Amino acid sequence: MPQAEGAVMLPFSVGEFEGRQAKLRRVLDDRGLDGLLLFRQESMYWLTGYETFGFCFFQCLYFGADGRMCLLTRSADLRQAQLTSVIGDIRVWVDGVPGGPAPQLRDLLNDFDLRGARLGAEFESYGLTHRRGRELEAALAGFCTVEDGSELVDVLRMVKSPAELEHVRRAAALADDALDAGTGLIAPGADEGRILAAMQAAVFAGGGDYPGNEFIIGSGPRALLCRYASGRRRLDVDDQLTLEFAGVVRHYHVAMMRTALVGQVHPEHRRLFDAANDALAACDEALRPGATAHDVFHAHARVLDAAGLAAHRLNACGYSLGARFTPSWMDYPMFHHGNEQAIEPGMVMFMHMILMNSDSGRAMTLGETVIVGEHENERLSRHPRELITR
Repeated sequence: MPQAEGAVMLPFSVGEFEGRQAKLRRVLDDRGLDGLLLFRQESMYWLTGYETFGFCFFQCLYFGADGRMCLLTRSADLRQAQLTSVIGDIRVWVDGVPGGPAPQLRDLLNDFDLRGARLGAEFESYGLTHRRGRELEAALAGFCTVEDGSELVDVLRMVKSPAELEHVRRAAALADDALDAGTGLIAPGADEGRILAAMQAAVFAGGGDYPGNEFIIGSGPRALLCRYASGRRRLDVDDQLTLEFAGVVRHYHVAMMRTALVGQVHPEHRRLFDAANDALAACDEALRPGATAHDVFHAHARVLDAAGLAAHRLNACGYSLGARFTPSWMDYPMFHHGNEQAIEPGMVMFMHMILMNSDSGRAMTLGETVIVGEHENERLSRHPRELITR
């Protein structure tokens, strides 16, 4: 496998990448595909080490069943690919050319003698917009056959290698550091901005990276939000503060979620926490090799519904984590009804118990990440599952 000359920023050994590429070649052979058009940044990173946020523009990594590969990207990412990946053949598409980059990709595929070939493509990709997808279909019509191969690499990425788990465990330590930094500032009158800044600073100071999406922080009525919202406030004498955040190393995420209470603790908050804690324990017990994502979700739903909280829970209770890029750190598979994806040892799974009572205005969350083991899961936090009060 040719390595880009001067590549000095690889997150893994060349041998690690060669092993991953061999796995993908076997998948392509099993599917009868001549190659795969990769548009997901996560796939490119996992296969080659290539990292950039340039996937907001069109770029494609062709990976052949014979192991040959070639990246088509913009000029701004040429040196990015040279320095961060094992890709030896990097080509630049030119802005302003009629028809966009898709005809230039077709020319690249023609160089690989792929006329009449059967290719897979990652259509489910943030980097392949609807407009670019239509241009791609038009450019390849009559040239080759293209079918959806969006999950081919996703499935390979689910189970982490020992080298990946090293990054995961480092990320877990940074998540704990972030929680320590944030909770140390929680008090009546505390500014959300300072809490958020301390948490993110702890990750950066520990050698970590930006997360795939923003940290979530919200107090008062905004504690019921499951997404980041702009704007800051100071904590009241009696308040609630929801935090969802992640330690990140080499793009590998370990997420945590907590709702901390300030001042007098309302009985409903304690009831919600006890239910969330019981549900998390049930999910951890259900998260075993041979079970499915469906099983884990229903362990969560069974406990919360029995506690009379069906109206206040979500329709999903977690997901896989790994090396992810913006706009989200969520990975496949997700815990929801009907997802029959099997659980396997070596998967890194985030379980979040989220209870939001819009009638009373009270929220409670409890979430942590584990590595699935053969018989017992490895908790990735040093923090106990306790209600945080200040």
